[in-house]
Amino acid sequence: SPVYNAISLTSKSDLLKNKDLIGFVGAPWTVLVYMINKMSPKNGLPKGFFDDHSFITYLLDIIEKFIKLHIKNQINAGANVIQIFDSWAGLLEEKVPEYIYQPTFNIVEYVNKLGVPVICFPRGIKNYKEFCEVVKPDMINIDYEVDPSKIVKNIKIPVQGGLDPKILLTNKENLKREVEKYLTIFKDHPYSFNLGHGILPETKIDLVKELIEIVRNYK
Repeated sequence: SPVYNAISLTSKSDLLKNKDLIGFVGAPWTVLVYMINKMSPKNGLPKGFFDDHSFITYLLDIIEKFIKLHIKNQINAGANVIQIFDSWAGLLEEKVPEYIYQPTFNIVEYVNKLGVPVICFPRGIKNYKEFCEVVKPDMINIDYEVDPSKIVKNIKIPVQGGLDPKILLTNKENLKREVEKYLTIFKDHPYSFNLGHGILPETKIDLVKELIEIVRNYK
């Protein structure tokens, strides 16, 4: 309920006039990874994680149902866009259609039936083009390990993100160069500037402000 109350309060703010409010959920696969691993899988998954296919499929189905409920509650509270974060999609080298594509497609289809667009962020996925063709999100968020010049050639839907968060740990000159690289590549393509993953805790707020100014003043 704190999440829904926060969305409700924010949606009624004068600051949100003519702006969208994005709701957030984890994708079934990433939620499953955290459930079973009990921590961030930065060092990989435990041995035997993928052995029981039927059990993983069973859990993904349950998780999917609760994610849909969470999304519906967020929309009812005032969210009018939903973003699905699959932060650990890149861990998978096999069974991607069963564990990533199908559960995420089911959620995208569900949200679209509610009349709300969906942004998907399958971080580390090997084939963004295939993901878009199968899952059919309204917008795709790319990570910083993919070449944006290839993305703009291969993907027709709107694109979000891409900048490496570590760029915000450097300096203003480097930041400007890297930000303008993305803005230039996507200048003729529907694009929402964003990072290619979450902002790092040690990031200085001055460089975040600088980033915003670079984007707003870009011509």
